[in-house]
Amino acid sequence: MLLCCLFQHVFPDVMAVKEVCESVLAEDGVKTGQHTPFLLEKCEKEKEPWKSVLKRKVGKKCSCTPDRAKALLVDSIPILKWLPRYRFKDWIIGDAMSGLIVGILLVPQSIAYSLLAEQDPIYGLYTSFFASIIYALLGSSRHISVGMFGVLCLLVGQVVDRELTLAGYPSSTNQTSLVNMENSTGPICDRSCYAIMVGATVTFTAGVYQVLMGLLQVGFVSVFLSDSLLSGFATGASLTILTSQIKYFLGLHLPRVQGWGSLIRTWINLFKNLGHTNVCDLVTSILCLLVLVPTKELNDRFKAKLKAPIPFELFVVIAATLASHFGQFNEKYGSDVAGDIPTGFMTPQLPNWSLIPNIAVDAFSIAIVGFAITVSLSEMFAKKHGYVVDANQEMYALGFCNIIPSFFRCFTTSAALTKTLVKESTGCQTQLSGLVTALVLLLVLLVIAPLFYSLQKCVLAIIIVVNLRGALRKFGDIPQMWRVNRVDAIIWLVTMATSALVNTELGLLVGVLVSAFCVIGRTQCAQVLQLGQAGDRELFENLESYKGLHTQPGVAVFRYQAPIYYANQALFKKSLYRRVGLDPLKEKARLKKLDKLKKLEQGGEIEVSTNAFVPQHTTFHTLVIDCSTVLFLDTAGVNALKEVCKDYKELGVCVLLAQANSSVVDSLRRGGYYDPKNETKDVQFFTVGNAISYAQSLKSQNGDCDTVV
Repeated sequence: MLLCCLFQHVFPDVMAVKEVCESVLAEDGVKTGQHTPFLLEKCEKEKEPWKSVLKRKVGKKCSCTPDRAKALLVDSIPILKWLPRYRFKDWIIGDAMSGLIVGILLVPQSIAYSLLAEQDPIYGLYTSFFASIIYALLGSSRHISVGMFGVLCLLVGQVVDRELTLAGYPSSTNQTSLVNMENSTGPICDRSCYAIMVGATVTFTAGVYQVLMGLLQVGFVSVFLSDSLLSGFATGASLTILTSQIKYFLGLHLPRVQGWGSLIRTWINLFKNLGHTNVCDLVTSILCLLVLVPTKELNDRFKAKLKAPIPFELFVVIAATLASHFGQFNEKYGSDVAGDIPTGFMTPQLPNWSLIPNIAVDAFSIAIVGFAITVSLSEMFAKKHGYVVDANQEMYALGFCNIIPSFFRCFTTSAALTKTLVKESTGCQTQLSGLVTALVLLLVLLVIAPLFYSLQKCVLAIIIVVNLRGALRKFGDIPQMWRVNRVDAIIWLVTMATSALVNTELGLLVGVLVSAFCVIGRTQCAQVLQLGQAGDRELFENLESYKGLHTQPGVAVFRYQAPIYYANQALFKKSLYRRVGLDPLKEKARLKKLDKLKKLEQGGEIEVSTNAFVPQHTTFHTLVIDCSTVLFLDTAGVNALKEVCKDYKELGVCVLLAQANSSVVDSLRRGGYYDPKNETKDVQFFTVGNAISYAQSLKSQNGDCDTVV
């Protein structure tokens, strides 16, 4: 140190003094035989006062300049960004074709899914029409098709049926009961009117939730919903959807079962009422199944050769409507039909504000499910086609796809996988295809809709069930999922079973909790591994996993493959002590006991040693912990390392940490791990080999260690 002070007068430059001092220390290390660890100079970051940081960020967010206002407008309405750059000659044919095909497919599906949501068919057409327009204006994805999705329709239908029951409406198909409503468009409101009022209020509330989440920039929550979770939830909900449509297959008039275990109770009711099956509906259902299932399979098998999928659903709807009309199935056999479907649009109406407290929780779960499905599909197709989507903008777009249509008697929407796949495969390039789809639906709403009066409800139920094939096929993938990743398979099974057998909304919550516990459980199950070196290379791996590795004399190297924090710090110490073969606490207790016995013995001698619990043939004086896989430490983790260091030090074993990242090192410093009073030097080892060389130089300097392991 005196020599360094002398150099400071000779070399006024700080870096020069540092280099000379390090060279002197290195020479001293050579003379004493002690290895000098490799040093890196840390970059010092200037700390900006929090007031200036706050002022700068607030000024950036709240500044209003023409350029910023223009950029904000373009970001909020993406069509303003891509429409001026639209390549008309290259893209118009693909967009027009995909929009036309999706529009044709949406006609029967919109009518069918309205059954699932407990609504009249016209409201399904309204929903698809408005969602296609609004998402084309506000959506950031070029390919997804936003409209009715089976799972959301099921959730909305459950809420609607519950509120209808609470309001005193009959659960059968009889809709003649009238109730006075303060917020209705007239002095009386029948069952259909109240059902869409509940559905529109749920939709409005879910849209408000989604816009608020967009304002709060919480689009990142989508990353916590894994593919296995969403797939399991969709499959479980698909079982519930299938069960809810069986009564239409058989022509039974059964109320929808509410509450937990609805799937099992519904099947019990179905078996009890099999004797009341409507033969006409059953025969029609079987014939439609025999047509749609093979033709759907043909579409899937030859989709690479077909320029566009053949709309067999529309053909079946037309044929079934004609057969029902001319065969008078409703009058002669009592088959349920779609009924009157008016043309045009109804006057807008406000949601029923008094219903919001009853449906607020349901609307939140619907908002989360809709957003998760939309964002996952958007990101999947964006990655496939090489562009980026904004999760928060998707939240805004989906929110307004629910808020604005809710005033026009629509129900909740989200992205739909099957229609998105059709849209992509038929040449879609931009959301202009959504506007083409809206034109097709507008034509139906203004002219064609009343022609579906005689369409049987069992045909609509068949269309819903046939479109569940993709989700139900996931059961065949369970063995493959189990072989690839058992944790993901367990998450899928638990989420699916809870969604189907207990409650649909609860299934999503349980899936999230199980996923979180699985992540935490992996840190709980992490084990300490003993490492060996591969030849003379700077390569250290698990001794039990690879052959040809060797250990260093006097030095034991271990690695813990998880962060060390409050939940696993006790398990870390337990695993380390077990793997090392020397528990300092037990060893110190044993020594105290032997010392006490020695004092009580008269004339006898008891030799005290530290090798009772460990093999006699292996000795070490230094324990090196490879921290390369320790992502972070909290206060409990730092204290655990301090205890390990202190306990082993009392037994004459030095503990060194190697390859710790900068975050871990900062946590160690803040937590007081490097304490000069306890002779714990603030020395970082950037490689395991560097730590071993340092440990061996300490042994040669201090002599052999008596601690045996």
